[in-house]
Amino acid sequence: MTIPRFTMAELRAVAQPPSTMNRRNAEHWAGALYLRKGSIYLTRLLLPTGITPNGVTWLMIGIGAGGAAVLVWPSWWAVLICALAMQLQILVDCSDGEIARARKLFSPAGVYLDRIGHYTTEALLPIGLGVHVDGGLGSIGGWTTLGALTGVVVLLNKAFTDLVHVARAAAKLPMLADVESVTVMRIGLLAKLRGGLKAFPIFRVFISIEFGLLLLVLASIDAIIGGHHVLRGFTAIMLPLAIVLAGGHLLAVLLSSRLRAPAPE
Repeated sequence: MTIPRFTMAELRAVAQPPSTMNRRNAEHWAGALYLRKGSIYLTRLLLPTGITPNGVTWLMIGIGAGGAAVLVWPSWWAVLICALAMQLQILVDCSDGEIARARKLFSPAGVYLDRIGHYTTEALLPIGLGVHVDGGLGSIGGWTTLGALTGVVVLLNKAFTDLVHVARAAAKLPMLADVESVTVMRIGLLAKLRGGLKAFPIFRVFISIEFGLLLLVLASIDAIIGGHHVLRGFTAIMLPLAIVLAGGHLLAVLLSSRLRAPAPE
């Protein structure tokens, strides 16, 4: 297969079009803020190798799972490595789509693998934290159980998003546009609560980058005061927080326009 050659300006135009950079939900804030500035150079480096977009996605999956697995080592350095791995995972996640657009290689398998990568990483992170605060793999106990249960709820919460697309496909409805109007809740009080969450986005706490950065801050406090007191405190509230967020997400989906058929003309 002939691999196209691009100048950096041409590559940006093809791999980072406005339709990608301006996506409301699919584009992570870190991507728009700084990671896309680096991912284009990674894309340019990877293109001549002939690696497929799905090959890059597999790399993303491995980085995410590996970063979460490092957390089982009960050390501040493990948390630092995990936080850096989560940054690298999203950098590579940006690059796989850029390579797909540059080489015009698109497939449902790529979307499927991308979902697997994020599901796997975000479920493994709380499990790794539970093992971490238990003292490592040699002393698994109640904290690990809390982490595992939190991982299950995180998976459910992510499924609530993807099941919208499953339900719409089963009902033969068109795909949703990635815009504000299709996600707005119609009930006044809940709409106000939703607006408040934009100022305090706690619903993002279990997303890989945010989770890694939060753990790094908490672990640094623990390193100063000694012990795992702060991380254990977060682990203790992690499960109820995940349950509340998942319940709120489910309610938001049911009260939005996402599951409604368009009115007949």
